Amino acid sequence: MSIRNLSVLLGPGSIALIGGSNREGSLGKIVLDNVIGGGFTGRIDVVNPHRVDRPDTHWAGSIDQLTAPPDIAVVMTPAKTAPSIVRSLGALGTKCVVVLSAGITERNGLRQQMLDEARPHLLRIVGPNCLGVMSPRSKLDATFARTEAEPGGLALISQSGALITAMLDWAHTRGIGFSSIVSVGEMADVDIGDLLDLYATDPSTKAILLYIEGVTNPAKFLSAARAAAINKPVVAIKAGRSASAAEAAFSHTGALAGSYDVYLAAFERCGIVVVDTLAELLDAAQTLSMCKVPAGERLAIVTNGGGAGILAVDALGTTSARIAELTPETLSRLNGALPGNWSRGNPVDLVGDAGPERYGPAIEAVLADRGVDALLVMNCPTATADSKDFAAAVAQAVTRARAGGLRKPVLACWLGDGNAMEARQVMTDARIPLYASPEDAVTGFGHLLTARTARSALLDRPTSSRTVTRDIAGAKRIIDEIRADRLELSEVEAKELLSAYGVPVAATRFVEKAEDAAAACRSLNAPFAVKIVSPDIPHKTDVGGVALGLLTPQAVENAAREMADLIARDRPEARLTGFAIEEMVDRPHAYELLAGIATDATFGPLLMVGAGGTAVEVLADKAIALPPIDHAEALALIDRTAIARRLRGFRNVPPAAVDKVADVLDALAAMTIDLPDIAELDINPLLVDAAGVVALDARIRLTAEPQTASRLMIRPVPVQWSADLLTRGGVGIHVRPVRPDDEASLAELFRHVSPEDLRFRFLGGIACVTHDQLAPMTRVDYRRTITFLAFEQGGGKLLAAAMLAADPDRTRAEVAMATRADAKSTGVSWTLLEHVLRYAKAERIEKVEAVEYADHDAALRMERELGFSITSDPEDATLRIATRAL
Repeated sequence: MSIRNLSVLLGPGSIALIGGSNREGSLGKIVLDNVIGGGFTGRIDVVNPHRVDRPDTHWAGSIDQLTAPPDIAVVMTPAKTAPSIVRSLGALGTKCVVVLSAGITERNGLRQQMLDEARPHLLRIVGPNCLGVMSPRSKLDATFARTEAEPGGLALISQSGALITAMLDWAHTRGIGFSSIVSVGEMADVDIGDLLDLYATDPSTKAILLYIEGVTNPAKFLSAARAAAINKPVVAIKAGRSASAAEAAFSHTGALAGSYDVYLAAFERCGIVVVDTLAELLDAAQTLSMCKVPAGERLAIVTNGGGAGILAVDALGTTSARIAELTPETLSRLNGALPGNWSRGNPVDLVGDAGPERYGPAIEAVLADRGVDALLVMNCPTATADSKDFAAAVAQAVTRARAGGLRKPVLACWLGDGNAMEARQVMTDARIPLYASPEDAVTGFGHLLTARTARSALLDRPTSSRTVTRDIAGAKRIIDEIRADRLELSEVEAKELLSAYGVPVAATRFVEKAEDAAAACRSLNAPFAVKIVSPDIPHKTDVGGVALGLLTPQAVENAAREMADLIARDRPEARLTGFAIEEMVDRPHAYELLAGIATDATFGPLLMVGAGGTAVEVLADKAIALPPIDHAEALALIDRTAIARRLRGFRNVPPAAVDKVADVLDALAAMTIDLPDIAELDINPLLVDAAGVVALDARIRLTAEPQTASRLMIRPVPVQWSADLLTRGGVGIHVRPVRPDDEASLAELFRHVSPEDLRFRFLGGIACVTHDQLAPMTRVDYRRTITFLAFEQGGGKLLAAAMLAADPDRTRAEVAMATRADAKSTGVSWTLLEHVLRYAKAERIEKVEAVEYADHDAALRMERELGFSITSDPEDATLRIATRAL
């Protein structure tokens, strides 16, 4: 349901405490005390059969005695009462309930009863079993925490109430404030994805902090997190890092796909910054609440201690930051302001006898430098002045610079706890994050850079698409035949399936009996390899089930007989279904890789690549991604492995054909889309050298039940919505969904759109359409947004584009179009908009809107003819809103 009826969490005007009490020690009294003590100015209703008289509150003996529906109701009564309370509140008209009560579970049926009572009223439920909610801007503390939150720019969403209390205590001593705090508890209804959507567009929220133990709706979570991370930093700590991989995995990919690693891959995919410890989360909170994300990674340092500056430079190696090179103009300004023995470079060493007066000119000169993206100001305690005096000088200089338009991030490091403590309030008032060590300060800057990189990865990463040659019907036929009596494919069957997707495989033959092995060699070239085929023995080499380098057919048969005897003796319970006879591939300088598909219990299908061979689990060198991925992402995935450095070549060893490995990952990504029945797939080893790749061995296991729908958590390009259409003017066009690598085509389209139509499309005058405007049209989340492109039939030029963006609830979507000047009056716009409306209806979007200038006569006329109703924008007389109910 996403954000429907959740906006009251941002600033409620009234609250009802169901179970509020005067009884000492009760939860109802603690929460009531916090609501009153926090200074909430809205109406406070206390519902309790026993009279509760408190200043500025209104008592009601039951919910039906309330005179008006509260914006938020907090439920603190016994678990068994929750369903009836929710029913009464829903009937009253309340839109959001926060359930603190524990014991509302699936097992006792109360959870489902509560949800059933809420559903007819669209009543949203936070919890149960949660700490409560805070809205500091409304002075609302509806929790049983001991520390209230100050107003600020951080939204905190946590599955742990204890973490919230720790964060509040820490933030209170550092002057860090919050826009909102929500303890989500057991997430019976409102989950992290819903709240990400809520705070993504909240102008008071500058960054979002998450404490995550698990995700309940992964597809919604990934979509919401991506939307939020595009707008502001999202930082998460994931509990349960030590969670192990599956204990009895069928494949190497399954064994290596640990839950925590999968969460990291998911977070990276949607732009979330991950921290490892609570201390890091707190430091990131401080930095992100006070600093904007920098334009680049170049850091300048101003310090009164040369050694401290060197320590900071050394710490840069743990981040993507680099030391800034000061311009000659800056050096000249510093020469005029500092003594002759200053460092004459970056770090700017003010010299140990520096007083507060030296900081101001140095800070202003460095911040004005075009080659500086951020500044770290350091102070070592000296006898020349008090710590507060140094802090005041820095704060004044930074404030002057900001007033002059220089709003680059400034961080401070006052070495030593006592030194930092004296300066903290001054720095807090100036919105300068303060650290007690060079390493912590540089880590803080690293958090800013990581947030910048995470957003950039969503909108600026390289993109490229390649068409995968695939025989979908043939692959599905193989799967259907296997599923008739088993779930595991033999090596030969697995290689046949891979061949259907263009993956090069070693020539292999299957025989059921050892005495047939020699005959199978007739269509192969020596030397040969023979391997057992058994659904009960996933790792053949562990039981002597592989023989290599056999030169004659008779040697192959002898090896097969020996293996059969060995299995019968050592693994009598194992089923031996036959033998795979294979041509030996002689590539002495090839690397052994692993490539495969695994299934995570939360995030569904995964792609994996890394070092392969018999020691694959020992090496544990792998990179994981959530499909779908394009070719550029496949290359980036390979580059994240340790073995990638060797693949680039060294000394006299030529580079391996990494591009061909990426082709294999392209094929596997396509299989996750086309063949949802694949639960696990292993290619191990995948040999790669300068000549290319070849899969020597493969294993595939199917899902327990046939799959009729995609299992991907990230929606792939909906290629089924490609179509060849004929316009009313008789023009043939090819319409298809946008891909990330279509940016150049879209840019070319806008170069041929008239200035007036550009004004109509972007609701304002622009000279050209930039990457920042194009990226959101091409790098889309297909769960929420799609751009349809209309090309001349036969692969000609791009004639028009229409972007449809849905709100998180998917009840409403907005459409915006642009057409080449030389394609107008051909019916392209009409036909393209019709296609968009068909898509929106199929997606069950309730209504489509278009915002037009009042003088955009052609668009308004077309929209009327297509069944849109036109109304004036109540907030802007120059605009019209066209609405089509679906």
